[in-house]
Amino acid sequence: MRIVTATALLLAASLAWAHGPTRQKVTETVMINAAPEAVWAKARDFDKFATWHPAVESSPATAGNAVDSVRTLTLKGGGTIVEVLEGFSDEDRKFSYRMKDAGPLEVANYTSTFTVKPGSAAGTTLVEWRGAFYRKYAGNDPPPDKTDEAAVAAISGIYKAGLGNLKTVLEKK
Repeated sequence: MRIVTATALLLAASLAWAHGPTRQKVTETVMINAAPEAVWAKARDFDKFATWHPAVESSPATAGNAVDSVRTLTLKGGGTIVEVLEGFSDEDRKFSYRMKDAGPLEVANYTSTFTVKPGSAAGTTLVEWRGAFYRKYAGNDPPPDKTDEAAVAAISGIYKAGLGNLKTVLEKK
């Protein structure tokens, strides 16, 4: 009986120690009153992110929309983020990238896909931005600003700000 109890305690303790960050996912969408071709023309260039995301000062990339192009986002509030283009399709109006250096963001192993699709009504576009990542703080019991929830809120905020501004830019008359 002692062996069973000791084994159970060791197993419970090891499971408690094994808990840490879990993979988080964020998906944000926006419906834009503009044709998919116009939306894609504005958002497709990996090195033109700063033209529509309000938090980004500049976004040069080493090789434009070529796979493995590296883009450096200089943030308006300070800091930089480095990302690598992993996939690009004009036909599917979609690109995927990963963060090489998350800079001030409290995330790790971040990957993302940005997709432009025809909307439900003629002349409209549905833009979907989704990402998956872990919080940067790998230990148990993270400080409040380094939790899974804080990481999700940060990425969701980035997506919402970008998509909202993209909508504003494209719907200006």
